[in-house]
Amino acid sequence: MSDTVNHQASEQQGIRVMVVDDHPMWRDAVARDLAEAGFDVVATAGDGEQAVRRARATGPDVMVLDLNLPAKPGVQVCKELVGSGAGPKVLVLSASGEHADVLEAVKSGATGYLVKSASTAELLDAVRRTAAGDPVFTPGLAGLVLGEYRRLATEPAPAAGSGGAKSAAPQLTDRETEVLRLVAKGLSYKQIAERLVISHRTVQNHVQNTLGKLQLHNRVELVRYAIEAGLDDV
Repeated sequence: MSDTVNHQASEQQGIRVMVVDDHPMWRDAVARDLAEAGFDVVATAGDGEQAVRRARATGPDVMVLDLNLPAKPGVQVCKELVGSGAGPKVLVLSASGEHADVLEAVKSGATGYLVKSASTAELLDAVRRTAAGDPVFTPGLAGLVLGEYRRLATEPAPAAGSGGAKSAAPQLTDRETEVLRLVAKGLSYKQIAERLVISHRTVQNHVQNTLGKLQLHNRVELVRYAIEAGLDDV
C-alpha cells in the first residue's frame, strides 16, 4: 500500500495545476489540499479573464475550474484555452450537478466534471486521472455524457460537418481501433490497459496517435467520433 501511495505522490509532483474559483476561501482550500498532496500549484485565479491570462502565462497541465465566474463564465474560459490545442486539461469543480451544465462544460472541452460535494480524496484522484487524459465524472454523469453523444450521433450531420469521419477509420491500426472502441464504451485508460494486457502508457500513446490521425483535440472529441462511427456498438 505504501508503495502505491509513494508512486502516486511521485506522479503528482510533476503535475502542474491551476485552481480557478471566485470564492477565496474555497479556492485557497483546494489549492492547499492539492499542494499538500504533492501537486505543483502554479497559479490561482478568481475570475474568468484572470484565469485565461494566468493559464497562458503559467502553462498548467490541469485547470480545476468553477463554472460560475465573474468577468467571463467558466465555459468560455474552457473554450478559449482547450480550443487552442495547447491548453490545459480542464476538470470542472462545480456546485451544480445539473445535466445542462455538465453537457455544456463537456462540449466546451472539459475532460471531467466533479461536484463540490466530492471528498478531498476524490478530488485528488480526479486531478491525477485528468492529467493522464481519463474522463472523470461524479458518479452517474458519465452515462449522461455518453448518452448525449449517442443522441447527437443519430441526428443528421450538417453539410459541412463530420461526414468524412468514417472514411478516416482505415488510417488507424487494429490496435488503435481496438483502444478507440473501448474509449467509446467509457472505459478508463487503466481499465483498457487491463483489458488488453498492455501498459497504461501504451494506451495513452495509442490515444494520442489516434487524436493526431483524426485531427481531434481531446478525448471528448474522440468519444464523439467513435460513437458516430458506431464503434461503441461493436
